[in-house]
Amino acid sequence: MKVTKEDLHRAAAQIHLSPQQADSLWAALEAHGAGSSFNVANVAYYLGAMIVIAAMGWLMTTAWEQFGGGGILLLSLLYAALFAWAGRTLWFGENMHVPGGLLFTMAVCMTPLAIYGLERMLGFWPQGDPGTYRDYHIWVKGSWILMELGTIAAGLLVLRFVQFPFLTAPISFSLWYMSMDLTPIFFGKNDFSWNERLWVSLLFGMLMVAAAYFMDQRTGKDYSFWLYMFGMFAFWGGLSLMESGSEWGKFIYCLINVGLIFLSVFLDRRVFLVLGALGVNGYLGYLAYRVFRDSILFPFVLVVLGILIIFLGVQYQKNRNRFEEALVSWFPESLRELRPANRAPR
Repeated sequence: MKVTKEDLHRAAAQIHLSPQQADSLWAALEAHGAGSSFNVANVAYYLGAMIVIAAMGWLMTTAWEQFGGGGILLLSLLYAALFAWAGRTLWFGENMHVPGGLLFTMAVCMTPLAIYGLERMLGFWPQGDPGTYRDYHIWVKGSWILMELGTIAAGLLVLRFVQFPFLTAPISFSLWYMSMDLTPIFFGKNDFSWNERLWVSLLFGMLMVAAAYFMDQRTGKDYSFWLYMFGMFAFWGGLSLMESGSEWGKFIYCLINVGLIFLSVFLDRRVFLVLGALGVNGYLGYLAYRVFRDSILFPFVLVVLGILIIFLGVQYQKNRNRFEEALVSWFPESLRELRPANRAPR
């Protein structure tokens, strides 16, 4: 529902609020919703920022290697300084928090490139030369770990002074990468098995989700979104790629994904719903192609099940609040108090 300032003034007059009180309420709403309105300008801000971040990340060509470690370090620091200066001007000088915050985020995203340049210049690598910077987004290697730690530290430092939730995106992204690059360090070898990598990803993802839950709704702004998302990528990705030779193991995988769907209601986070639904659908696909591949009735059963799920989804959309209240009412009081929505912001 869109509400204009004129709508607010009309509603205020009906409940006998003064125009000054209505103006104060509008200012408070604007402050609370700063940065959350995706109008044309905000789309342009985010699109431009993502293009810059991509250009200095996974779209960077190997031609940059000709600058050498010192040149890469210098150029990345120059970019970071310019982005930080422009961000500071817009954030503190012009009170334009969305473009200013995005510029600060772009400055943080220069950190892995700067650390790579420094390591290339010094010839120092935790686990041997990992290759070109472009390989950072392709290969799992322990030598990337300092780049990830540096990005997390830089993001937390900037977040200390600039309260912009999107700054948690590079922090969470680096934690996600770290969940993979920690594998060779944990096992002390580069020839780790695929299963070892998946277990590290799963456990690290659980830690990220736990950290996101601890942060959830303890502040006026949502700093947990990206941590939830990348934490779930690490956890669900590790879980889904694990091989299980038993039917019970696959069934338990399905039950875990069903649990994620219910957890999405408990936490009010859609990423759990999306990934849980994908997991359940994957298990049904396995049943169709392996267990019941010669069954005539199974596809018809799935069609009925799919239509039923769509019907329930429509009913849920129409009665979302009542459905969630009814579901939560089944929880014991001690469990309801653990919901993020029931915790008072600090």
